[in-house]
Amino acid sequence: MVNLSSFIAFHARRTPDRCALKYRGENVSYAEFDCRIRRVGGWLAARGIGPDDVVALLMKNSTAFLELVFATSHIGAVLLPINYRLSADEVGYIVGNSGARILIADEDLADIAAGVAPVALLDEAAQITAMHLAPGIAPAPMHVRRPRDLMRLMYTSGTTDRPKGVMLTYENMYWKSADQTLALGLNPETRLLVVGPLYHVGALDLPGIAVLWHGGMLCIHRNFEPEQALAAIDADKLNAAWLAPVMTSAILTCPGRDRYDVSSLRWAIGGGEKTPELRIRAFSDYFTNARYIDAYGLTETCGGDTFMEAGREIEKIGSTGRAIAHVEIEIRDDAGNRLPPGENGEICLRGPKVTQGYWKDSEKTAAAFFGDWFRSGDVGYLDRDGFLYLTDRKKDMIISGGENIASSEVERVIYELPQVREVAVIGLPDPRWGEKPVAVVVLDEGSALELAELATHCRARLAGFKVPKQLIVRDSLPRNPSGKVLKRVLRAELESHA
Repeated sequence: MVNLSSFIAFHARRTPDRCALKYRGENVSYAEFDCRIRRVGGWLAARGIGPDDVVALLMKNSTAFLELVFATSHIGAVLLPINYRLSADEVGYIVGNSGARILIADEDLADIAAGVAPVALLDEAAQITAMHLAPGIAPAPMHVRRPRDLMRLMYTSGTTDRPKGVMLTYENMYWKSADQTLALGLNPETRLLVVGPLYHVGALDLPGIAVLWHGGMLCIHRNFEPEQALAAIDADKLNAAWLAPVMTSAILTCPGRDRYDVSSLRWAIGGGEKTPELRIRAFSDYFTNARYIDAYGLTETCGGDTFMEAGREIEKIGSTGRAIAHVEIEIRDDAGNRLPPGENGEICLRGPKVTQGYWKDSEKTAAAFFGDWFRSGDVGYLDRDGFLYLTDRKKDMIISGGENIASSEVERVIYELPQVREVAVIGLPDPRWGEKPVAVVVLDEGSALELAELATHCRARLAGFKVPKQLIVRDSLPRNPSGKVLKRVLRAELESHA
């Protein structure tokens, strides 16, 4: 039996008063969490939800979100968390494609949920605890689940195509949790800051569920606010965090940051993109007792496939670390041939936490594998010690005059300019070269940058064909919840205005 609720019940028996969740000043003990899971499971069952039915959540972070995650598992149903930043049309597509029996949505997201039936809306009280939905409802019995049973559907962020439903089993989740325990040293004293959206693997899986597996505590914030995050680290002596790159930047530039004692923090997992060296060093300068753990992972693998190892950060700076215990990584060419250390190719992964494939899409599932090796769609290389270095998304490779340009290589050079806060380099159509490299930058407040200065800087460090031919200054870059810049969105915006 591998239901998520089984290990909550275990901790409820052994340490009933221990805090499992903290949200808006309320501490929820393991005994209370266990009770809520059973009652909310009863409410779902009373709505006609049973084993293998899909339960969709369109919610911001709250205690109720996690109650529903575990209650869905408790009755043997399948969880489908949905990105609340999507449009009503996109939500409708996902709910329809998944065959969800019910969509549970926060009241303030009712407009996005409109037209999708049946819908259950949660007011502010029900967001504190979903038991407000179930007055007088009897607790549901636990429905037995097995390792290969489907636990969750996670729709990809669609950086290259329509979202695909990634199938994740209990086996995937448990191997993920075991490997994160080894890599991160998780234990009952782990107190995790949860500021990323729980519909995403970064907040829910990296390493959220695994912390509860050990009897640790999750401090949940409905939205990310840098000063509130720092205040929580101070007040609750939080010692762990997952932070998207944009969150790390916001914390490190927060005007009031020096008012808080952050000495309890021991590590923060980053990732989502290749982390600039300056950001890693700035993190270490501020969080003096913590290490920044660069990482690499995918929705298709529950996240967290590589972690940077303690003590190797400077020696291997620019790397996302080595594979965790039960993940193998190889670099392959387009024909599926294995490439030697140092050569760029597609990052391929194998192991028990890798998805079986995509929901109702055998064609895309087949295209996503070389045998039993999952094709990530990312480009990178392994050094001779097995450390992974990200180079690019395959779809983000710029081809100009027949030459391949890795946009991350150009971005790394542009990040050296002190006035640049964020940068994305993309290829736009060019009548002579096919594509031309274009730098889209966000500048520090009060800073300026001209194309001539940018080109001179890049030309001293890069081949001429890699130097951006156009500079665009913007207030922000479009990103998905894990912090990856959505270059497809940037390209579409800029091409439409060309």
